[in-house]
Amino acid sequence: MSLRRCDYLSREQLQRMHRLGKERNAQRILCDLSEYMSYFQEGRKKIYYLNAAGRDMVQASKIRKKTPLVNHYLMRNDLFISLGRPISWENEVKITLNNISLVADASYTSNKLHHFVEIDYKQSMAQNSQKVQKYKKLSTINPQFKLVWVTTTPFRKKKIEKLCEGLKVKVYLWEELR
Repeated sequence: MSLRRCDYLSREQLQRMHRLGKERNAQRILCDLSEYMSYFQEGRKKIYYLNAAGRDMVQASKIRKKTPLVNHYLMRNDLFISLGRPISWENEVKITLNNISLVADASYTSNKLHHFVEIDYKQSMAQNSQKVQKYKKLSTINPQFKLVWVTTTPFRKKKIEKLCEGLKVKVYLWEELR
């Protein structure tokens, strides 16, 4: 079910989510579930996803394969895990209000406040700036939301914080979440 919700997960993420203990025990459990999962290597990590049998078992419709965007998914999943796996969490949420339309990488509600998640993995700052401008327009219509960003370097974190001045925002470094 975790792979259905998160699309791709590393062994380390599965260990944290399901308290699988040490690496050896986690590997044993993942081996037992190999009938339902496939994996590919990303650097030294194995990245797991549901195969056809796994999708049938959990009634998942999305077919996942190896992708160069996997770090984008892993960053989003690390945030999801570190926030305590919010029940209201949804991936790839389309937001449309008046003539403003955008797709947030994820969305969740906490303390009656909507949070929109943006993942910055090798995205150009020009693209980030365009997205922030849309959020700023959105905030003039409905200011009841908070932006949550995950990025890769302290330099990019500062740039994003500067772009988001005037908005409720929290920016995390990916390494803080792992």
